[in-house]
Amino acid sequence: MDNKNKFHDNLIVSSAPHIVSDTDTTRVMATVIVALVPALCVGIYVFGIRVLALAIACMLSSSFFEWGYNRLLKRPQTVGDLSAALTGLLIAMNVPSTLPIWMGVVGSFVAIVIVKQLYGGIGRNFVNPAITGRIVLFISFASEMSTWPVPKMADTDALTGPTPLGHLAAKEFEKLPSNLDMFLGFIGGSVGEVSAIALIIGGLFLVWKKIISPVIPCAFIGTVFVLTLIYYSANPVSGHNAFSMALFHILAGGVMLGAIFMATDYVTTPKLTSGQIIFGIGCGLITVVIRLWASYPEGVSFSILLMNICTPLINRVTFKRYIKGGAK
Repeated sequence: MDNKNKFHDNLIVSSAPHIVSDTDTTRVMATVIVALVPALCVGIYVFGIRVLALAIACMLSSSFFEWGYNRLLKRPQTVGDLSAALTGLLIAMNVPSTLPIWMGVVGSFVAIVIVKQLYGGIGRNFVNPAITGRIVLFISFASEMSTWPVPKMADTDALTGPTPLGHLAAKEFEKLPSNLDMFLGFIGGSVGEVSAIALIIGGLFLVWKKIISPVIPCAFIGTVFVLTLIYYSANPVSGHNAFSMALFHILAGGVMLGAIFMATDYVTTPKLTSGQIIFGIGCGLITVVIRLWASYPEGVSFSILLMNICTPLINRVTFKRYIKGGAK
């Protein structure tokens, strides 16, 4: 009888994955936070120490809301996995450095409580919490979310000014910053969109640590580049060639931040490589359509949100094709 019980005990299994690894949610989230540090440091250098205060406030408030929700509903405490802290940091990176801190706290509440916890917590949200929090802030506080501080090193007495995409939307082509300035980060905008090189360094670090796959970022950024290259080849801009304008579009706005750090979210993006390619292309396509033909100069947040909603459908289609391919 004892041997029979031992035999049954050996048949007890758990759900996948079964790979033994030191990697867990906490380490993944901590690695992504570390990857965002270069961009955060550039933001502090360009806009001042208030950037750090805003980032800390959003991270602490997001962690508090997660802790409080779990405690209120007597759920297992998950604040230690750092997913809430990462969400808060991403919200801070997606807003102007001058945004009142209490508004950042509101965005954290929306992201953690409404988008994440009400749907069951980490792994169950169907859209990216930080992206949704950012969009809610934009709709609720349009003036504060569209008031962009100028860099400290700018040769002007003005405290605020349009972003590069703002100049583009106004057809002020002569005021567009150089691609080098956008690559290094000496431009106005949200904290996380000013320095392409800092974001690329963080992205390469995540790929090296195998936290993210380069598929979605490459498909996203590549689609934006190719489509804008085609557009400006057919619609030339005085003083700028098509290649320069295509490069402008991948360096300006939130393309780098969105493609590397937000469109690669494990939960809200497709699982198979073919689905990830579709997802990245879709994000790039929607971004370009909004930028070139809509009244809003930026489209990254909306493109990722819309493709998050399409992810279940993409998974269904790509899984069916994958299974059929295996059967053949």
